Amino acid sequence: MSASANIEVNIKDCAVEDPEKLATFEKHVAEGGLVEPNDWMPEAYRALMLRMAEHHANSEIVGALPEGEWITKAPSLLRKLALTAKVQDEVGHGQMLYEVAQDLGKTRNAMLRDLITGVTKYHNCFNYPCPTWADVCMIAWLIDGAAILNQGTLAHGSFGPYIRTMRRINMEEAFHFKHGEDMVLTLMSGTKSQKKMAQEAFDRWWGPSLAFFGPVDPPDVMERPAMKWRMKTATNDELRQKYVNRFAPAAMATGLVINVCKKDPNGMVISKKPDPLLRLNEETGNWQFTQPDWDEFFRVIRGDGPCNKDRLALRRFSYEQGEWVRRAILNGASTAPCTN
Repeated sequence: MSASANIEVNIKDCAVEDPEKLATFEKHVAEGGLVEPNDWMPEAYRALMLRMAEHHANSEIVGALPEGEWITKAPSLLRKLALTAKVQDEVGHGQMLYEVAQDLGKTRNAMLRDLITGVTKYHNCFNYPCPTWADVCMIAWLIDGAAILNQGTLAHGSFGPYIRTMRRINMEEAFHFKHGEDMVLTLMSGTKSQKKMAQEAFDRWWGPSLAFFGPVDPPDVMERPAMKWRMKTATNDELRQKYVNRFAPAAMATGLVINVCKKDPNGMVISKKPDPLLRLNEETGNWQFTQPDWDEFFRVIRGDGPCNKDRLALRRFSYEQGEWVRRAILNGASTAPCTN
C-alpha cells in the first residue's frame, strides 16, 4: 500500500550542491534517466527519496495489522487463505522497500527503531479501526485501489531501485484489489444485513481513501523537489480526482451511497448525509465531490487518531519479541527467550 504522497523536504535544509553536477543531474532526470544508488545525487534528493521509501515501508508493515486481526475470523476457508496471502504480501512489500531505503544509507534496525518510537510515520489510513469483516473488504477494495493508482505513477519515477520495486509490488497489489472487489460485490449481493454492514464500512473508509493521496497541493507543487526531480509524476489532487472518477461510479453501481460523515474519537460514524457536491461534470468529465475532513487528517498525523497508540504498541511488541532472533542472526548464536 503506497504511502509516499504526503512526503516533502525543504531543499534549503540540505547542503549547497556543486552547480555543474546539479545541472547534469537535473538534465539526466528531465530526459527520463534513472538514478542508481552509487550515482551522484543532490543531498536533497537522497534525503527525500529515503523518507519516501522508509515511509512507504513503514506503511506496508503497519498496514498489515488491521487485516491481520481478521485472519482467524474470516467467514470461510477460501477467504482465510486469500487474506493470509495478502497480509504476507504486504509484509514482504515492506521488506523490499526497507532494502531500497538501506541503499540510501540508513540501516534497517535504525528504521524499525524510529518507527516504534514515533520518530518516523506511516500512512494515516492505518490508524483507523477495522471492526467488521466488511472493513477488511473495503480496505482491500478502496485502499489498495488507491495504492495501485498512486504506485502506478511512482513506477515511472527516477530512482531505479524504487521503481523496480514498485513494478513488482504493483502486480501483487492487483491481486489484492480484485480480492477486495470480489468481497464487496459478494456483500452487496447478499442479505439486507450484509448490505448494511458494507455501507457502514464504506462510510468509514471513503474519507480515508480520499485523504490517502495527501493534502491539497500548494500552488508551487510543480517546482518542489519531488515533482521537479520526477520522484513523483502526478500531484496529490490529480491522483485524488482520478480516484474519484474511477471509484464513485463503481461504488454507486453496487448500490453503495457516498456520504459525508462525521466520526467520534474512536473512528466510528456518528452522523452522515449524501454528498451534496457529488455529480459528474459533463464539461470536464470529472466527478465533483466533497473533500475529506482535513482537520481529522492532520489530527491523526499528530498521533491523535483512533488506533495510533495501539498500532505502534503492537509493532513495538513484535520488535522486542524478535530481538533474540536478530541477535542470533548477527552473532551466530543465541538463546530463545524464556516463555515461563
